[in-house]
Amino acid sequence: MDFEVKGVAIDIDGTITHKDRSLNLTAVSAIRRLKVPVVLATGNISCYARTTAKLIGVSDIVICENGGIVRFEYDGEDIILGDIKKCVKAVEKLKEYFDITVLDSEYRKSEVCLRRTFELEKGREVLLNEGFDDVKLIDSGFAYHIIDAKVSKGSALRFIAKKLNIREKDFVAIGDSENDIDLLKTAGIGVAVANADKKLKDIADIITTKKDGEGVVEALEFLGLIA
Repeated sequence: MDFEVKGVAIDIDGTITHKDRSLNLTAVSAIRRLKVPVVLATGNISCYARTTAKLIGVSDIVICENGGIVRFEYDGEDIILGDIKKCVKAVEKLKEYFDITVLDSEYRKSEVCLRRTFELEKGREVLLNEGFDDVKLIDSGFAYHIIDAKVSKGSALRFIAKKLNIREKDFVAIGDSENDIDLLKTAGIGVAVANADKKLKDIADIITTKKDGEGVVEALEFLGLIA
């Protein structure tokens, strides 16, 4: 590598978990050996991300709700970067076209999460035709998310990097889904695990030969971050 890695940003579900969403303990062991800050970046809610970080034993810095929320301390406060109001309006419009099931509504502060009960591209077409250009409909591989168009995991990483006084290009980012695209583009090196979405693989600098957590270990070893 031609630069010093000063941080690692890693997606959770499908990246450091098995298909059944249980943690890959081989990956956990490898991540614990890293000597740089580890930022977990997920489409899931804050308490999920913080608990996962605590169980793994990494820094308390997390990106939640696809970049709509960041948090720097386990017992601190969520920093809300996304506007949930515009997302709620978009959901109401989608309900006119599809059978919609909202998930985790009592916990989400910056976005709306939906069960994958309709075709993603048709949903995007509806929002585009109805003038909802201030939101994005994305697929995490586990659910659909309507997020504020100005936020992403990548923009959240830039926010965190600035606070830590680290260049975002000094981060390595690892993911598996479409919602990790901007995260990988923002980091200096983007890694897609073998089970990743094709769109993510298309923009990744490195594609591992192994899936999920085993792929994470492969990438960390290849980059010389662990022995």
